[in-house]
Amino acid sequence: MKHDSTRPEAVRPAIPATAGDAPSVPLAISGLTVSYGDMPAVNDVSVAFRSGAMTAIIGPNGAGKSTLLKSALGIVTPLSGQVTCWGRPLARQRHRIAYVPQRAAIDWEFPARALDVVLMGMYRELGLLRRVRASHLARAMSCLARVGMEDFADRQIGRLSGGQQQRVFLARALAQGADLYMLDEPFAGVDAATERAIIAVLKEIVAEGGTVIAVHHDLATVPGYFDRVFLMNVHAIAEGPVATAFSRENLDLAYGGRLAQDPVGAAGARDAY
Repeated sequence: MKHDSTRPEAVRPAIPATAGDAPSVPLAISGLTVSYGDMPAVNDVSVAFRSGAMTAIIGPNGAGKSTLLKSALGIVTPLSGQVTCWGRPLARQRHRIAYVPQRAAIDWEFPARALDVVLMGMYRELGLLRRVRASHLARAMSCLARVGMEDFADRQIGRLSGGQQQRVFLARALAQGADLYMLDEPFAGVDAATERAIIAVLKEIVAEGGTVIAVHHDLATVPGYFDRVFLMNVHAIAEGPVATAFSRENLDLAYGGRLAQDPVGAAGARDAY
């Protein structure tokens, strides 16, 4: 396996994951390594994500952010490492986790209505026979209403705009009734109104006791959207409250000093990398 000597490994702060054994920690990753060919996409990453917080995973393109999320969910098989959810193996807690993938990873030609997609979030309740009761329909419509999509319940998912599709998949996650919501770039390619709607729902989830972890690319919105931040670039860089971890020093470590502007407190940092 090749090693990239440009990574700031020598000055990287340690991020202990020992708290992952505690039942109160929704997601703990220890020593996770994922490789595509001979290049590590994620290298020996350890981090514990706090309960009741909204955490952004940030780093430059190719930093391994989406790979980390997919590995934690078991979608991508790691070379090594351990993942626990509330102190237990992922397989025993999967029903408590909702995942919203990147829009590009979804087949939008699938012949399903928006309402059908939301009902998919209730698969554990519906079972193999898929017996949809009035209570399931009412809950699905309530989830669509929560994201402002109740009027599009009968619209084929492929006929919706990108922002509308993202709202429907968030409604599906809400229908699952999860405790941990993991989202891969939920704001990518959506309009401003959808972005505001999604962030409002995510903040409601956290206010109600849930936990949100999202891969995020817009550094300018990190302070306004998130409570905590995890910075990475193949390796772990830092994790903590936005007020302390989202610092120029940590951003320089993550982005290799390539940021055109200082995003800490600067509204003009959108897409600076």
